[in-house]
Amino acid sequence: MIGVATVNVGTPALLAATDDGQRVYSGIAKRPVPPGTVLWLSLVNLSGDGQADLSVHGGPDKAVYAYPSEHLPAWEADLGEALGDAPFGENVSTVGALEADVNIGDRWRWDGAVLEVCQPRWPCFKLALHRQRADIQARMRSNGRTGWYLRVVEPGEVTVGSTLEVVETDPRGLSVRDAHEAMGDRHIERRDLVAALADHPALASEWRVPLQERLARRDA
Repeated sequence: MIGVATVNVGTPALLAATDDGQRVYSGIAKRPVPPGTVLWLSLVNLSGDGQADLSVHGGPDKAVYAYPSEHLPAWEADLGEALGDAPFGENVSTVGALEADVNIGDRWRWDGAVLEVCQPRWPCFKLALHRQRADIQARMRSNGRTGWYLRVVEPGEVTVGSTLEVVETDPRGLSVRDAHEAMGDRHIERRDLVAALADHPALASEWRVPLQERLARRDA
């Protein structure tokens, strides 16, 4: 079982106004949902959650963002500040699982829904705006405390406060941490790892295709 510390949702709102007059909207500022609340988990979202730019956020391969609560004390020490609610825009703050423990392709049951781990997170500039830290993206990529996205295999009702059951562990044994390291391996120093992730059917295409292209260029 994987515990759930909080469930968080949020709809798009103004995140920042730039000096050149652009207005940036995002659903990254999420708030906890009270325990006992029943939510519908669709193929793309928890009810009450949403994204502003669907070309790069949300969708089936980013339906739910999970982040280990165990990372938060280290972040607070690194940044020298209290993080507050859902500091990285996570939908689910987990207890008892880190990136090295969770495999791409693992399936979790959450009450009436079934989810599948499909990719780590490499944040865009909106996290920097949300945290008001220009270095937050580089820090997350460097330290590997990325969390992971899940796709929804079976939609259903979920109750805030219930636990997550691992119903299937992917036999390839390629973790979220492995996927993160493979994507960071620009010079393909660990070819076997990059090739294994590039061939993993459960890895989101946003990650799988760049790895395949990288291998193809090296072999050309």
